[in-house]
Amino acid sequence: MRRGRPGFTLIELLVVVGIVALLAALTLAAVQRVRAASARAACQNQLRQLALAAQHYHDARGAFPPGVSYKGGASPQPHMTWMTRLLPYLEQEPLWRQAEAAFAADKFFEGPPHLPILGRKVGLFVCPADPLAQEPYDFGPFAVGHTNYLGVSGLDLHSWDGVLHTDSEVAARAITDGTSNTLMIGERPVNDRHNFGWWYAGWGQNKTGSGDSILGVRERREGPPLEDCPPGPYRFRPGRADAPCDVLRYWSHHPGGANFACCDGSVRFLRYEADAVLPALATRAGGEVAELP
Repeated sequence: MRRGRPGFTLIELLVVVGIVALLAALTLAAVQRVRAASARAACQNQLRQLALAAQHYHDARGAFPPGVSYKGGASPQPHMTWMTRLLPYLEQEPLWRQAEAAFAADKFFEGPPHLPILGRKVGLFVCPADPLAQEPYDFGPFAVGHTNYLGVSGLDLHSWDGVLHTDSEVAARAITDGTSNTLMIGERPVNDRHNFGWWYAGWGQNKTGSGDSILGVRERREGPPLEDCPPGPYRFRPGRADAPCDVLRYWSHHPGGANFACCDGSVRFLRYEADAVLPALATRAGGEVAELP
């Protein structure tokens, strides 16, 4: 009599399926970790390039660029950001000339001469880990290109004790706390409303640029469009793109912390546990005894 070919029992089949599922989960987790590490490294490299460009700007002009220009509305380029001023040092000279011409023609950055620049993406200003910043956002009348990198203005929008604040012109000699221990640029993702984090120009809070191109490490809420948010101060901790008030704190999509660039061009990944020392690191001449963790 011919015997039947042996097959899998139900239990054996379930074991095999379980093993395959476990291996797939482990592989997916490993792939996600690799992607996260790659995005973090790319982000750090971009911050390094921005910090070096700021140093070249300093060498040419004797001071770091203004965090955002305003001068009570009297600036020739009101609301222009430090990133726009770095364009010539980032191999973007034609775009800088275009920006100069646009402000000469119309000082309002949402006017027609500015729109092709306002709606342009500059890859160096966008962290690969932020899905909302990868393409310009179309508001209808105009589109905007984003940034994930904000100048460290100091403690808050009123203190002006950092390196890149409203109308700043800080020379290296004024950074008495040391350029290697003073933060210049930090990460903050775009929110799902896309109303903060415009690289080219932006009002921010009360026309100071706060939340748009610059941010304090203990930032405070002041006026619309964030009038429903707590007054602050806002601290360095994980945030969410769908939480409107989190535009007032430094955070990132990288697990555990965010990248920061110092005035000497170095870049560090700071974990959220470092929040307590951020005020000392954000001020240029506070005299605090603090080192980057």
